[in-house]
Amino acid sequence: MHIVAVLALDGVSAFDLAIPCQVFALVTGPDGSPAYEVRVCVDRSMAATAGPTEPFHVSSSYCWDDVLGADTVVVPGVPAERAPDPRALRLLREAAEGGARIASICTGAFALAHAGLLEGRRATTHWRFAGALAERFPGIDVDPSVLYVDEGRVLTSAGIAAGLDLCLHLVRQDHGAAAASAARVLVMPPQRTGGQAQYIEYPAPGIDSADLGGTLQWMRHKLSEPLSLADIAAHAMMSRRSLARHFRAQTGTTPLRWLLVQRVARARELLETTELPLTRIAEATGFGAVETLRHHFVRQVGTTPSAYRSAFRR
Repeated sequence: MHIVAVLALDGVSAFDLAIPCQVFALVTGPDGSPAYEVRVCVDRSMAATAGPTEPFHVSSSYCWDDVLGADTVVVPGVPAERAPDPRALRLLREAAEGGARIASICTGAFALAHAGLLEGRRATTHWRFAGALAERFPGIDVDPSVLYVDEGRVLTSAGIAAGLDLCLHLVRQDHGAAAASAARVLVMPPQRTGGQAQYIEYPAPGIDSADLGGTLQWMRHKLSEPLSLADIAAHAMMSRRSLARHFRAQTGTTPLRWLLVQRVARARELLETTELPLTRIAEATGFGAVETLRHHFVRQVGTTPSAYRSAFRR
């Protein structure tokens, strides 16, 4: 039987910890017997879990050393700001050297990075922590936009929901259609590819700015209209050159790029909350044609408008 060791480090995320336990436990073989044996490996049978409330503890009959007997080792999210116990890192390295498949959920990627398992590899983590991972470990090619990255024997995933996607991906590798069965039980889409974009919230930076706040609001109200750089500069009562300088200082991007992001964000909202046809959504967001909407939507979100609506319509 394929053994999955879930390595619970100090401060482990309770939600992340439960994901591999639940997903792998749902998979059965042709005869109905469990396809995986899941072992939660903790230090001294106790691991404090992170959260906004009072921490609690997890006990298990398996200790950290038991990761060495596993076929797959999953590291759930841990506090990104501190390095894990050196003994746990040593065990991770030994498990990898012994041929185990190593995977991380969310900020569990930091543990893999501290263990040296991501050096020279492409990896991901939750988009909020991707910058910190790239800064602290410059030898890692951090991709903050995708749901998960499969580098063969080492895999990393983004936030909580992406951890589900990664575990289903592993099941799919091992047992094919069994992943779809597990997904149905979890009531989630059976196939979200790793290359699909994380659904990052795009804030409205500088909205309270004394210089551009009013212009940003005006641009939002004009999403359905064709706006040129000259139009925006005229509203802000600046030259195009001054507008570009102030805009980048306050939002970190250019006026037209900011406008494009807002249009896609509005399209996402309409896809989630209305039954408007794509032609109407393209018009309402200033793209004009469905083909133009689809082009920019795929570039930003990583999936088509129709697929996005199917997954997120509420």
